[in-house]
Amino acid sequence: MRKLLTPLIFVFVFSSLLTARQLEHKDYALINGHIIDQVNEEILENSMILVSEGVIERVTENSGNVPDGYEVIDMEGKYILPGFMDAHTHLNSLESAKRALYSGVTTVRSSSVPYFQDVAIKNLADQNYIAGPDMIPAGVFVSPDLGETILADPELASLFDGVTTEETLRKLVRVNAERGAMFIKTRGTERAGLPNTDPRKQTYTEDQLKVVVDEAAKYGIPIQIHGHGDEGSYAAVKAGARSIEHGTYLSERTLKLMAEKGTFFVPTFSTVYDLTQPGGDYDNPVLRNRGRHMLPELGKTVKKARELGVTIVTGADTGYGPNSMTRVSHEVTFFVELGFSPYEAIRAATSDAARLLQIENKTGRVEQGMEADLIVLNSNPIEDIRSTQDVILVMSNGHLVYSRLPYGIGDQ
Repeated sequence: MRKLLTPLIFVFVFSSLLTARQLEHKDYALINGHIIDQVNEEILENSMILVSEGVIERVTENSGNVPDGYEVIDMEGKYILPGFMDAHTHLNSLESAKRALYSGVTTVRSSSVPYFQDVAIKNLADQNYIAGPDMIPAGVFVSPDLGETILADPELASLFDGVTTEETLRKLVRVNAERGAMFIKTRGTERAGLPNTDPRKQTYTEDQLKVVVDEAAKYGIPIQIHGHGDEGSYAAVKAGARSIEHGTYLSERTLKLMAEKGTFFVPTFSTVYDLTQPGGDYDNPVLRNRGRHMLPELGKTVKKARELGVTIVTGADTGYGPNSMTRVSHEVTFFVELGFSPYEAIRAATSDAARLLQIENKTGRVEQGMEADLIVLNSNPIEDIRSTQDVILVMSNGHLVYSRLPYGIGDQ
């Protein structure tokens, strides 16, 4: 008879950096779970997932015996999904990485941090010192004025007067590439999250953006573009951006070009919603009023983008700080409210996001050979998408991050 140990409320697998001890992989058998197959739009009921060395070893019907040596986690009829992906974060600390994981996010793409903390987090996860999330770093924002970020690398001293010429643009891209960036983030327009800026205003021109795209291409690195306004975003799509971030005021002309060129759209809708609310990452009366007119505009843009066939991906645009109220599960929920089917919204946070990040052969689906990036929900998200906000188990790279389910070593 199989014995289950006392319910585990929290299992923290973050290694102490003082001891610098690498995490060990265990073999797990997840039994009696219902797998959400968001690609084929079906639920695989009463399934078993075997995890070994951080990889999904096998997915079967729950009919055979669990092999010896596997720790059993009884799903008790709960729902299993691939781990969520946040394609637009500013995650720059280990505590923030932990918060992202607890929300069900097992992969993130940085959208710039001040001092290459994203590269360091990537290295820690890759070398198995922390469970994750896996990081796709973008390094330093390619922006006309670096501000304090000029301190991120001695090589940036010569960019103190600005980053606008071909020479300075190419240099900043090169520094990012040499420091380990896997995406380059630059801008087409000004920010929305500062009270003294106009998010519609274009910053870099198409010619300047082409320089960034060209230099990054030498290293095989794609480009993500901060763009609320239409002209700057249209220029970015023409220049060869892989994704447009935010996109509040995109015109049908720009969206059609995105669909034609296969440009991904990361609307960060939940962050614009955050602008309208007290607390959270933004709490300013000017921004609250701005958010109230931006939110309906962005909603219309997302609906039109979906109608035209643009691939839309989740991004929470948060640093997962202690005051953050924005999560990928909120973005998924908003997408359904905007007309997405639950399966489609889940794809935006998993398999479609993996295609944007060019990791679709590694993660984003619950299949044999994929990384064991898994989350468990208490109830069926196809019936009620809000269940994505109640994550009761997280596994990242095969490490059990935390569980609110009983688990134990199988005793056959």
